[in-house]
Amino acid sequence: MAKIIVALGGNALGDNAREQLNKAEQASRAIADLIEAGHNLVIVHGNGPQVGQINLAFEVSHKMGETPAVPFAECTAMSQGYIGYHLQQAIDEELVSRGHDDIPVVTMLTQVVVDEHDPAFSHPTKPIGDYYDKETAAQLMANTGEPYVEDAGRGWRRVVPSPKPVDIYEKLTLAALINDNQVVIACGGGGIPVVYRGKRYHGVDAVIDKDFAAAKLAHLIDADFLLTLTAVQRVFVDFNTPAQRALDTMTVAEAERYMAEGQFPAGSMLPKVQAACEFVNGAAGRRAIIAALDQAAQALTGTTGTTILP
Repeated sequence: MAKIIVALGGNALGDNAREQLNKAEQASRAIADLIEAGHNLVIVHGNGPQVGQINLAFEVSHKMGETPAVPFAECTAMSQGYIGYHLQQAIDEELVSRGHDDIPVVTMLTQVVVDEHDPAFSHPTKPIGDYYDKETAAQLMANTGEPYVEDAGRGWRRVVPSPKPVDIYEKLTLAALINDNQVVIACGGGGIPVVYRGKRYHGVDAVIDKDFAAAKLAHLIDADFLLTLTAVQRVFVDFNTPAQRALDTMTVAEAERYMAEGQFPAGSMLPKVQAACEFVNGAAGRRAIIAALDQAAQALTGTTGTTILP
């Protein structure tokens, strides 16, 4: 039996409630395979489109005088509950359908501590919300003063700071649930970003990358595996060129060389590889795997996916 942190990529979530529930049901099958194999799981998910949509809805309502302004940290908390509800429901139903009605599944609102002096607060980079064409994004920037950037050829999106996680407030509760063999959905959307100020924690306007939050959680609970499930079967170098090559394994040193060469796009594979390296370097005996969502169980055996080694 292994203790595994599963980081779900954006392909496991949808852009609206109906699509998201359908995709959660697909993800639940891969997760149930791992649970049936006897592993202890914590699931971490992203929230980029969802938290942006929640924030936009409140902004529009506020401008119309319908509701008060809602801070971004509260929007992240709402997205944790909304996405966690869908995942929890789907995983529980899948387990019950397989005869495992005695395995609890729980969603935990999770506060992730960041450093308020993190340089990320001066350089927003994390895309959130809907996609816009260049002209619409320019108009939004002029109207709101908020920055928008082109996101991997898919359109323009608002960007917010993305500080690194330094601690998880609920780590002791998480450890207790895991040790009790409960399936936990935690650090949703990278966690609710908070800073310690004036003898208490305060939410801040930021989005923590879910891959780095997953790596921090995996380190704090001393997990055996960090399993990142995404849309591709393996990590590639020289992607989309005649020299394209899939990697079965990759050492941390090799990963660092590939990152220095610019092999991995900043908005997709780069944070996954960076987080994997951080986790593997944290202690002896750890493994990180990046693999396709529908091949989660096979990835643990090394028959698919890319395994990151010390």
